Amino acid sequence: MTEHDRGHYSKKHPEGKKVDPVIAKAVADKAKDNKITCAAAFKIADTCGATPAEVGFTIDRLEVRIVRCQMGIFGYEPENKAVKPMDAVPEELERAIRDRLNKDKRLACASAWEIAKAFNLPKMHVSSACERLGIKIKPCQLGAF
Repeated sequence: MTEHDRGHYSKKHPEGKKVDPVIAKAVADKAKDNKITCAAAFKIADTCGATPAEVGFTIDRLEVRIVRCQMGIFGYEPENKAVKPMDAVPEELERAIRDRLNKDKRLACASAWEIAKAFNLPKMHVSSACERLGIKIKPCQLGAF
């Protein structure tokens, strides 16, 4: 969704789908100023035994804004994006990224997390490599993009 859509996140989802009240309470408890961090959303998923997508759906339905994406892609002030292109991408990391691209030549957020874990790297290192390689990370596990 775009900057223009801010505050209208629930429009991304079908009308009839209901939120899980346990997840909704957890989101409401963690949200501050109608914002919740990506890390907090994942902690809710873990605590509630829910998928990140379920938590993301609930966040959207409650019209809460996700901030501080763990990949550094969005939700940072003042420039929105924290990730910067890596100076040089190690060949092994580039190969791992390119091997995981989807049909749209993008790297799924979940795949980026798996690569970071496999290489024992911070998640933002993978997104930084993607920035250098001109590869977009999409889709988001929470459904933000």
